[in-house]
Amino acid sequence: MKVIDGGICAVSKVEVAGVRDGKYGVSIIVCKNSDVVGVFTSNKVIAAPVEYTKNTIENGKLSAIIANSGNANCFTGDQGVFDCETTVEIVSKIFEIPKTEIAIASTGVIGRKMPMDIITRLINQTSEVLENSNNASINAAKAIMTTDTVYKQASVEVTLENNQKVKIGGICKGTGMIAPNMGTMLCFIATDAIADQKILKESLKKAVDDSFNMVIVDGDESTNDTVLLFANGESKNSILVNKVNDSNIDKNFQEGLNVLCKDLAKQMAKDGEGATKFIEVEVRGAKSKSDAQIASKSVVKSPLVKSAVFGGDPNWGRIVAAVGYSGAHIDPDDITIAISSNDNLVDLVLDGEILAFEGTDNLENAESIMKEKSIKIIIDLKNGKYNAIAYGCDLTYDYVKINAEYTT
Repeated sequence: MKVIDGGICAVSKVEVAGVRDGKYGVSIIVCKNSDVVGVFTSNKVIAAPVEYTKNTIENGKLSAIIANSGNANCFTGDQGVFDCETTVEIVSKIFEIPKTEIAIASTGVIGRKMPMDIITRLINQTSEVLENSNNASINAAKAIMTTDTVYKQASVEVTLENNQKVKIGGICKGTGMIAPNMGTMLCFIATDAIADQKILKESLKKAVDDSFNMVIVDGDESTNDTVLLFANGESKNSILVNKVNDSNIDKNFQEGLNVLCKDLAKQMAKDGEGATKFIEVEVRGAKSKSDAQIASKSVVKSPLVKSAVFGGDPNWGRIVAAVGYSGAHIDPDDITIAISSNDNLVDLVLDGEILAFEGTDNLENAESIMKEKSIKIIIDLKNGKYNAIAYGCDLTYDYVKINAEYTT
């Protein structure tokens, strides 16, 4: 596997474009006759485009995606559904694609009706500039940004177990309302592999569980989260392999998709609203995979830990407290906590013994590490063999300012 340029357009026969008008933007992805699967928000309040797209992809076929920023089209009643249908109908007529093969996604302010005059104009403008290029992928990623400060894309080339090659590329957005079970995020991933809906669904679930479901910016869960993975088969290479008592997914493809999703997830965490520092929390030696996940997410979600990171305070007490209330099995007498950045690592607590207290070299080194832009917290529970990594960012004054003024 190798990282390549191109974003979602690294995959051939995928044409995209994006256009903005102030806070509103529209991205269109055309990928005719693709197999598709999706993962969506688990919030009980579900936006109209999420419901619409869930129904659309049930047959496993996709030819286009239309996404907008600036308005979530959520909590908008029957009008929201009507606006979804109207949007899809416009795209269907422009590209001569069946409405049953068009997915829709939205992100932005909740509870306001779609400004269909603006969205319609942007759809028409976007439809005129579709192409397969790195710039087109970037423009599509930019058009769906809300409070994002940078666009987010990634792409890889994978050598399958049979030495054939396939490509995977994607774009996403997301900086706030980011919680476990994805966040206020839209993500669209393409591959030129041959794969049916069953295989794609299994592969996407594995990738999402260790990437987007491990990102926390603020703990709020969105109403609009959508991840779509589609395969157009242009490479003529299948990721389906014949194995006994094992996964039917080519392991190299799965690794490539995992890496791509983790890359995009980290990009979201680094761009968290108001963020100045990226936090990675690795839990090792957990009794179960679930324990490792809930412990790592508990630490990266803690407002006290996030505030301490912002302030440059290596406060191990807040870390151990967050592990303690996570629900994971722990023995405080065994726990080890370290922090690192680049090649510098220091133990704060070792086998339950505090090492970083006032006047120690450990504390001095820890305070130096906490000044860096990327901080890794490593927690060893020492009661099992399972590991997990969660991603997040610090909690700053600007986060409050951004969200205090979000709808104004």
